[in-house]
Amino acid sequence: MANTIVIKLGGTEGVDFSAICADAAELLRQGRQLVFVHGGSAEANALGQALGKPPKFITSPSGYTSRYTDRQTLEIFLMAVNGKVNSLLTEQLQSLGVNAFGLCGLDGRLMLAARKDAIQSIENGKRKIIRDDFTGKIEHVEAGLLEMLLAAGCLPVIAPVAVSAKGEALNVDADRAAAMVAVALKAETLVLLTAAPGLMEKFPDESTLIHTLPQARLSAALEMAQGRMKKKVLGAEEALQGGVEKVIIADGRTEKPISAALAGAGTLIQ
Repeated sequence: MANTIVIKLGGTEGVDFSAICADAAELLRQGRQLVFVHGGSAEANALGQALGKPPKFITSPSGYTSRYTDRQTLEIFLMAVNGKVNSLLTEQLQSLGVNAFGLCGLDGRLMLAARKDAIQSIENGKRKIIRDDFTGKIEHVEAGLLEMLLAAGCLPVIAPVAVSAKGEALNVDADRAAAMVAVALKAETLVLLTAAPGLMEKFPDESTLIHTLPQARLSAALEMAQGRMKKKVLGAEEALQGGVEKVIIADGRTEKPISAALAGAGTLIQ
């Protein structure tokens, strides 16, 4: 769907959901077609703390950080992200006159993922194998379901939960989920909104913001990216490889964040 824009809303502190929703409502009135994919790490962390099950993060041998998700953590993640964040985003859009449709990858098998049987983690320089982890890598997105919602005039709002071949709920990375949704819909643009102005050469020095990045320089950018930004660069790479024309990593803390990104703010990767 050539004029579709997939927008990933970061789940970290600082990203302004209300500004993003108001901007989306305006863009929809102008005839744009949008799909939202959201994170919710801050809410999941807060709920885990409140329930006496604080989050644990693991770092893979290649330097990616992810949430350690045993069954109890998965249920907390479902409550916080698929329950609270997804419902509140949908409510906010509905209050702006947007017919938002909240769902996750479990619903209608929207996002099918392979559960990782064993994941490797580096702790204090030692390699550990973790087997009770409910995380996955998305292998298929059911584009027909989203096209049906879009044709009905709905704005899909997708939580980063997928379903395994056995029907288990799996926690998936929201940046990469957004990339896979953009690929499945043959979207023209993927916008990754985060609590930073874009990709910086020397994080956190905002004067080192990279305005444009050719696809060929993505592997160098992966080396440069810090923390969560690594997953965004990886998502950008997967989206471009899948046929998405351009990916924009932009600031989700400003007024009209989507419009600003489309007008040239942030880091454009194409």
